[in-house]
Amino acid sequence: MHETRIDVADLIVGMYVSRLDRPWLGTGFPLEGVAVRTVEEVERLSTLCEYVFVDPQRGVAPHPRYLNVDSSPELLKRELGQEELAALRKTTWPRTAQFAAELPQAAKAHGQLEHGIQEVMVDLRNGRGIDMEKLREGVAAMLDSITRNPAAFIWLKAIKRTSDYAYQHALGCSVWAASFGRQLGMNRNELDELALTGLLFDVGKTRLPQSLLSRIDVYNDDDHAIMREHVQFGVEILSATDGVPKRVVTAVATHHERHDGSGYPQGLSGSEIPIFGAITGLIDSYDAMISAQPHAPSLSPHQSVMQLYEARDRLFQAELVEQFIQTCGIYPSGSLVELTDGSVGVVTAVHDLKRLRPSVMLLLDAGKSPLREFRSIDLSEMHDQPGDDAITIRRGLPQGAFGVDPAELFLD
Repeated sequence: MHETRIDVADLIVGMYVSRLDRPWLGTGFPLEGVAVRTVEEVERLSTLCEYVFVDPQRGVAPHPRYLNVDSSPELLKRELGQEELAALRKTTWPRTAQFAAELPQAAKAHGQLEHGIQEVMVDLRNGRGIDMEKLREGVAAMLDSITRNPAAFIWLKAIKRTSDYAYQHALGCSVWAASFGRQLGMNRNELDELALTGLLFDVGKTRLPQSLLSRIDVYNDDDHAIMREHVQFGVEILSATDGVPKRVVTAVATHHERHDGSGYPQGLSGSEIPIFGAITGLIDSYDAMISAQPHAPSLSPHQSVMQLYEARDRLFQAELVEQFIQTCGIYPSGSLVELTDGSVGVVTAVHDLKRLRPSVMLLLDAGKSPLREFRSIDLSEMHDQPGDDAITIRRGLPQGAFGVDPAELFLD
């Protein structure tokens, strides 16, 4: 059996727990091991144990820091060909800045990239081309920040939102793409192209009727057919733009293909889908789920992760889903959470080895009334205190829960 001992706080849905730090008897779990399928099971195990043993051959592999070798390329070998594996040379990106120190730099880069994608959308809607040089400058600034510490940029992405879903979605997908590529160990050039893909994969929608994009009622078959044209429009726009890497265009052409062949426009499946296309499709789905749209309310990050997990090896390759969960976590920076004492806050930092116990800025008290002064607590330190009454996260919340909008509270 290939077991790896991990801190229970690093346990996530999809892992297979083969042993505990205590006997199975009396835990309510099967004596022969358990495939963790829900966040509730993760939290239950966290109350029982300090560490567990997981079998990476029967479930999601632990974070590479627990292994003697970098594992992501091995995990992806089941579906990706040698050419795609060459893109995963496993560059190590250690965190070189603390969250608080990185936040001002991330804010500056965020503003630069936000301005760049706004200009792209306006230019395209007015029939002008894309200023790739300016866009690349914004991407470079973002990558500088994310490679130092991704938490700061993810935090800003989550709390600094606007009502323009199109460019906010593009910005969000670029941030997730860069963070995911960092997790997979891509080098700087690959991160640059993947982040560009996140910004540009939906540019074809600028050629669609605005009335269709802003619709709040259910699309009929004709509407869906028109919407699907954005893929070809995007390929045409980017193919005619100087300086767009070929891999970015290919990813745009394939980001709606799905692992089981149910996607469009070509009905590709499995390893037929290029890695950048597969990653972009997964990120597109996740960011859409956690974002409020004209036709649908947002889901909490927890709910969205669960939907991705349920879609593994159906819509998305299982290994990619598992690695993405490692990237974003169940409670990513910027997400709203309710704690076990009833208070509500926003996650400010996720700890590498205690992802279920992040740092949280408290906004509402147990009665859901606004606090006069915000207060930051580190759940990982609280859990280490003696006793069973340590505060933990009860559940993740969608945007706007209890009338809380972190964007109004933290940023101009």
